[in-house]
Amino acid sequence: QVQLVESGGGLVQPGGSLRLSCAASGFTFSNYAMSWYRQAPGKERELVGVIFIAGDSTKYAESVKGRFTISRDNARNTLYLQMNSLKPEDTAVYYCYRTGDYWGKGTLVTVSS
Repeated sequence: QVQLVESGGGLVQPGGSLRLSCAASGFTFSNYAMSWYRQAPGKERELVGVIFIAGDSTKYAESVKGRFTISRDNARNTLYLQMNSLKPEDTAVYYCYRTGDYWGKGTLVTVSS
């Protein structure tokens, strides 16, 4: 069955960096566009960005553009989210999403001093 397992979340100070990973299994990873979403406390889930099948095309929310980078390793069936210059407002649960249907369980990122 399809599984998406996020890792790499944690507590980081403002201005710091984190890299999230999403290990995919149960499907042909290279055939799907993949996305990262996030949900902050008390807010709706929002799109962070998407990476298309070949990995050479990405799109980002304006709030993270220039700070976050999505990448994928199709040989390792893994999706990544490199987050730099983190701000307190980036605090959220981050979810991996197979575009169209499956979600991971999420990993918590807390940006605080």
